[in-house]
Amino acid sequence: MTEKQPPTRRTTLTLLGATAGALALTPEAAARPGPDGRRIRVYLGAYTGDDTAHGIGVASADRNTGALRVEAVVPTPDPSFLALSAAGHVLYAVNETAEGRVSAFALNRDGSVRGLLGEVPSGGAHPCHLALHPGGRHLFTANYTSGTVAVVALRPDGAPDGVVQVVRYTGSGPDPERQDGPHAHMVLPDPTGRRLFSVDLGTDTVHVHRFDAGRGLLTDGTEAAMPPGSGPRHLALHPSGRTAYVLGELDSTLTVCSYDASRGVLTPLSTVPILPEDADPIPSTAAEVLVSADGRFVYASNRGHDTVTVLAADGPDGRRLRPVSHHPCGGSSPRHLAFDPAQRLLYAANQDSGTVTALRRDPAGGGLSPAAEPLPYPRAVCVLPAPDVRR
Repeated sequence: MTEKQPPTRRTTLTLLGATAGALALTPEAAARPGPDGRRIRVYLGAYTGDDTAHGIGVASADRNTGALRVEAVVPTPDPSFLALSAAGHVLYAVNETAEGRVSAFALNRDGSVRGLLGEVPSGGAHPCHLALHPGGRHLFTANYTSGTVAVVALRPDGAPDGVVQVVRYTGSGPDPERQDGPHAHMVLPDPTGRRLFSVDLGTDTVHVHRFDAGRGLLTDGTEAAMPPGSGPRHLALHPSGRTAYVLGELDSTLTVCSYDASRGVLTPLSTVPILPEDADPIPSTAAEVLVSADGRFVYASNRGHDTVTVLAADGPDGRRLRPVSHHPCGGSSPRHLAFDPAQRLLYAANQDSGTVTALRRDPAGGGLSPAAEPLPYPRAVCVLPAPDVRR
């Protein structure tokens, strides 16, 4: 079911006026230089609760050791997921609140935050993920509690211009506590930009919508049923674009799927556990999945078990997954993972320990090892290294 709404510029401007000037710089942070040839820019998302001074961390990292330092904090409510525009001029965040918002921040050339561009409703309650369309005129949101996916129009400067469409799902799954209804958890355009993957934890479904970039509208497409009770949370594509790995939050598995881009059809092939055989699955839930740029390794995070699983992706298009090793994440409850631009490091945002850890990655064998002291950042849930631009 879809609900079409006209873009509302008035909402953007009203909220902009209400929250402008929210950028907070400590004297120490203001005196620090931005990233140079030795450092890269990294943005941190977090849950803020009642702490109105907390929000997006603007950090930098040593490109060799991975060591992080926070240079500024941009107060904004519950920025639980972040994304950058293709040109790197705008930083987007979902505000995972009951009202649900998307915030956009203008960036300086060094990646520091210049100020708020605008805010608009996200199209549902508790948005937990967003993704940009390759055309740069729209972004998509996944609104967990309301079980909706929305299309948000963007102005030429990257500011959000309002929700143009809301897609509302129906159904439920076998877990009465976590799957009482639809819970959209991730949105991802396919490499062509003509389709959108929408991962629904509540109904064990991955939707593949058609997207009309000219009109900014999603239309009906196909659906792929994941294992009952698996609670699909996130999805990652193999570099070939012909294989997808769907992470089951509730059963700690990865389901390998073939993907036919011409028809927009996702077909499950096999399911692989990501916890060690002797691990107790009850207190652990999976959170994030990544694929290395060479397509040889897949990484998944385990909250509760507090590890990162490394799997080898063998065979044509990486369709045979083989668990290789399990590594401590360096904290508690690794919610999000991200590679540094060179993929020599892997960062983990550990929600319960309030830390962001850097793990050194072995490109040959895929293994991970501690790389730097953890960075304290309360309720960290997202880590976003910017593309590498040497100055």
